[in-house]
Amino acid sequence: MSPRIRGLLSIRAWLSARPQAADALLALGLLAVGLPQLFLEKLPADAEFEQFRDPDVLGALLVAAVTMALTWRRRAPMTVLMFVIVGELVLAVLEYPPGVSDIAAFLLAVYGVAAHRGLAHSALGGLVAFAYFVTYLVLLPVSSSPVTMVSDAALVVGVWALGRNLRLRRAYFAELEDRAARLERARGTDARAARIEERSRIARELHDVVAHHVSVMTVQAGAARRIIDRDPGSAREAMSTIEEVGRTALSEMRRIVGVLRTDRDPERAGRELAPQPGLGDLGELLDHVRETGLSVQLWIEGEARPPSPGVDVAAFRLIQEALTNTLKHAGPQARAWVRLYYGDGDLTVEIEDDGRGTATFMGDDADNAGHGLVGMYERVALYGGELKIGPRVGGGFGVRARFPLEA
Repeated sequence: MSPRIRGLLSIRAWLSARPQAADALLALGLLAVGLPQLFLEKLPADAEFEQFRDPDVLGALLVAAVTMALTWRRRAPMTVLMFVIVGELVLAVLEYPPGVSDIAAFLLAVYGVAAHRGLAHSALGGLVAFAYFVTYLVLLPVSSSPVTMVSDAALVVGVWALGRNLRLRRAYFAELEDRAARLERARGTDARAARIEERSRIARELHDVVAHHVSVMTVQAGAARRIIDRDPGSAREAMSTIEEVGRTALSEMRRIVGVLRTDRDPERAGRELAPQPGLGDLGELLDHVRETGLSVQLWIEGEARPPSPGVDVAAFRLIQEALTNTLKHAGPQARAWVRLYYGDGDLTVEIEDDGRGTATFMGDDADNAGHGLVGMYERVALYGGELKIGPRVGGGFGVRARFPLEA
């Protein structure tokens, strides 16, 4: 960009930021054109023009006052229009001929009222200006044809309509900018809500992880305590399982808590964090549960197909939560079954046990288990699934969920 264009752009920006200064420069420009024309241009040697007096200092001062009033045409457009009309009436009474400056000042004052005031004020100003201009043309000592009078009156109406149209366009663009700003704020609000929802989901994930692994560790620790005297080898094996499960729990907790840190680079965090577990990790989960002494069997029916990532995690966490509750409440002799049934468009997950956990789970300990139940319902509902929880016929407890394969 050339220095000249940059200079013009900077001047334009300066004038846009100072509208009153721009109007003052406009008025000075009109005076620079109108005053020389007033003194140098000779009127026609007709009898009609002999009634006008020659321009003098008083006439020049009146024209300058009328023209410089445009400096305030945006701040007080109606007042400026009235001042210009009164000034031109004084010029007419004193028999000064009309000039370029005062006529242009009148038209700009009409435009200012239409462009910078509401409909009521602008309509009132337009009617006053139109009535004055028609009266001025009629009383002007110079005869004018009807076509000239109509065209001059139409010029006033056209200037008013132009100002009104530009005001409506400015209001329209201002509304568009305001709407864009509101949409931007709404997007920011939605983003914050999404972050809060995601953090709530992560908190539920953390609850599931901690509850499952701590339950496994508690069962193993209790078993090790009971057999440490008579079977030290099995006790050491149980302690090794406790150590392994504890490390796994810490690893998953670090991964999930790391997502909650807002001061990390998201791309870097995404590379560092391992993916959430899914149904592909179900064998490892069942192995951990069997190490506690709970007998668990797995059946897979139908054509196995990979579900969506969210459904994959939700189904895994549901099985994990249900088996954790079985470990807590079913008793030492309980057995559990996990069934996966792949339908045409959905995945059904069933977890059942034959323990004595129904009364305990639904009784005094229900408050402690409530978070797990709420987490199950929310997780399944999040992906458009259905969940049923309750006691089994013949004893024990059952959890049945249906997920759409495509969330």
